[in-house]
Amino acid sequence: MIGFLVFVLRCGMIAGALGSSAYAYDDTLDRIVAVVEDGVILKSELNNKVKTIKRSLEQNNTTLPPDSILTRQVLERMIVEKVQLQLADKSGVRVDDETLRMAVQQIAQRNKISVNELRESLEAEGISYSDFLNQIRSEITIGRLRSNQVNNQVKVSDREIDHYLEAQEKAGVNADSEFLLGHILVATPQAASPADIQKAKEKADTTLAELKAGADFKQVALQRSDDAEALKGGDLGWRKLAQIPTLFAEVVPKMHEGDLEGPIRSPNGFHIIKLLGVKGGELRTVTKTHVRHILIKPNETLSDADAEQKLLGLKERIANGENFAELARAHSDDKGSAIKGGDLGDVEPGALVPPFEESMSKLSPNELSAPVQTQFGWHLIQVLERRESSDNTEAQRAQAREAIFKRKVEEETELWLRRIRDEAYVEIRLDQPEPESSMPELR
Repeated sequence: MIGFLVFVLRCGMIAGALGSSAYAYDDTLDRIVAVVEDGVILKSELNNKVKTIKRSLEQNNTTLPPDSILTRQVLERMIVEKVQLQLADKSGVRVDDETLRMAVQQIAQRNKISVNELRESLEAEGISYSDFLNQIRSEITIGRLRSNQVNNQVKVSDREIDHYLEAQEKAGVNADSEFLLGHILVATPQAASPADIQKAKEKADTTLAELKAGADFKQVALQRSDDAEALKGGDLGWRKLAQIPTLFAEVVPKMHEGDLEGPIRSPNGFHIIKLLGVKGGELRTVTKTHVRHILIKPNETLSDADAEQKLLGLKERIANGENFAELARAHSDDKGSAIKGGDLGDVEPGALVPPFEESMSKLSPNELSAPVQTQFGWHLIQVLERRESSDNTEAQRAQAREAIFKRKVEEETELWLRRIRDEAYVEIRLDQPEPESSMPELR
């Protein structure tokens, strides 16, 4: 039914689509506030999301922006999410029930409660458990889509690492130094005219002047920023230098806590940043783990459950005496390590994705893990050796590689999101008047 309504809305055709039958308008139907490609966002969905965001902001003692501003920001976030989910569906990205169950179990474990207690806690807060499950499924789906579309395309060269370490040394920044940044974006359209750019520049200048005069940064970000972090008051969180967007990387080390910088021009618009805090630490001795793995990637013909079962079969064969390296060469979907018998070499903390590293850290040498799921697929892991190392040069390079990768992923994701949002058909109907209690028949 929704697909049909969208077709009628987009084409503007009613007569002929319904033939000679007459359908009276039912004012109990939910109102559509946005059409996104072949899907819609309903007013009830928007209201529920706004209510959830409000609750979160109030719990963080954040003064709420006007409802009209908050509603538009939340709606834009929902539009971008729906565009991604539609692209994931077209790309064949799926999340099965077992993966969803495991994700919910992990959430409960992190909060040190059972799944039933998690469900009761959500319902006590007025959050539908089915809505919660749908949201988790959506987040996993979007994560897999981004991994395919963005993460897997990002590479970090040795030259980039060298340049980063040189810049860090020149700036006098400790390798473990972290910066807490606030960010406000005054966006410009993708094909902005000189008038659009001038208008955005004036808005950014006015915003910066108000901040310098003492306006609360978080409140201004909530009300005016076009960035994805606007609903967090522009808080970008604690980041090492290589995780800071390239646009700001040279400016931030020269700033003192409380300093404002901007407007800084970029293809996206004008940026204002504030240094909210700085913290650092000394380089430490690191534990290096010599590890190997076998990766099985789910695909259109191989479900998550099948991939897990395939690894369990391989684990049993290894336990019965077959050679791990030979099985890795024959079966692993990580072609880079497969030719080396699955060997990933010596890895340091932070070099691998969290689920892999968490499982690896619990293994004794020569012990095999249970199948472990990450964004790349399912892994069978074996630790060969552990040793302590004070080779800070290598540790610095590993940290730099990880941080640069994260920064590049973030920057590429921002560009990708903007592109797919601009390319999508979106019709916002938020400002349309509420339907009357009765309307003429649709013919």
